[in-house]
Amino acid sequence: MSTVIDGSASVTINNGAVLGITRGTAVASTSGTSINFTDIPSWVKRITVMFNGVSTNGASNLQLQIGAGSVTTTGYSGGVSQAGSSSTQITLTTGLGVTATNSAALLSTGLCVFTLVGSNLWVGVSTTSRSDGFGQVGGTALTLGGTLDRVRITTVNGTDAFDAGSINIMYEG
Repeated sequence: MSTVIDGSASVTINNGAVLGITRGTAVASTSGTSINFTDIPSWVKRITVMFNGVSTNGASNLQLQIGAGSVTTTGYSGGVSQAGSSSTQITLTTGLGVTATNSAALLSTGLCVFTLVGSNLWVGVSTTSRSDGFGQVGGTALTLGGTLDRVRITTVNGTDAFDAGSINIMYEG
């Protein structure tokens, strides 16, 4: 194993594999009912999805889903909570919850992270804030049938369309 430093970042090379942080290109979340990041390399151990002012045209909650070959839409074990004067908690089996309550007028900003525990078991956490000042915190776990290769950002009902903001992804080995 060796480490290369180029002045701004450190990259570890292990048996020819470069283990570092790869950042995607931000995607405008201004249309469509889902944002998909595919072709995630097999060596990835942690994925971070970044939200900046993301909104939809409806009130369905935001969620992240992962997959191996196709997006897994069931079997998640977790929930999401909203902090503040009107706290809300929901259980969610369809993905990693990003919001516990939502409306078309709200913008969400924050991070969601999935980390490989082992044997295709992924644990996800989300920490976001909304434009009305409420914080949202979520967590989930899911065992995939194979190597993770995709992430989807969508709503729980799957029909509300994105209408504002941007989403980006980072992954690391």
